[in-house]
Amino acid sequence: MKVILKEDVKSLGQRGKICEVSDGYARNFLIPRGLAVEATQGNVQDLAHKQKQEEQRRQKEKQAALDLASKIENIDVVLQVKVGEKGRLFGSVTNKEIAEILEKKYKLKLDRRKIELKEAIKAIGDHVVTVKLHPEVSGSLKVRVEGIDK
Repeated sequence: MKVILKEDVKSLGQRGKICEVSDGYARNFLIPRGLAVEATQGNVQDLAHKQKQEEQRRQKEKQAALDLASKIENIDVVLQVKVGEKGRLFGSVTNKEIAEILEKKYKLKLDRRKIELKEAIKAIGDHVVTVKLHPEVSGSLKVRVEGIDK
């Protein structure tokens, strides 16, 4: 009997896959537990339609991330922080502070976890920060740290 998996099944496959299983396994285990449905013509067409919609949604998300990445490329974030001798900061600049500046000045709401700092920014100057917007899309953001005396 052919079935369409509604959830991941360890021994068979992942959600959305059409599998050939024995009649007893399908009727007594998979279908009653809601793990699968019989692969009728209507169910197969419904699956194809859902997969097409999911692909369109992924494309929209990726396009939105590409648009945001192009917007971010043109932004220079300027942070003013207190400094000590030799231009060393008191503390460090975090991704949370960068996200707050982006939201206040540029009206861009970015999750702070998407801003990837390889190491904490502890010096005055220009720094390039990677922003991971989508699994396939990342952008770079220019951050300028300016010092103000104590």
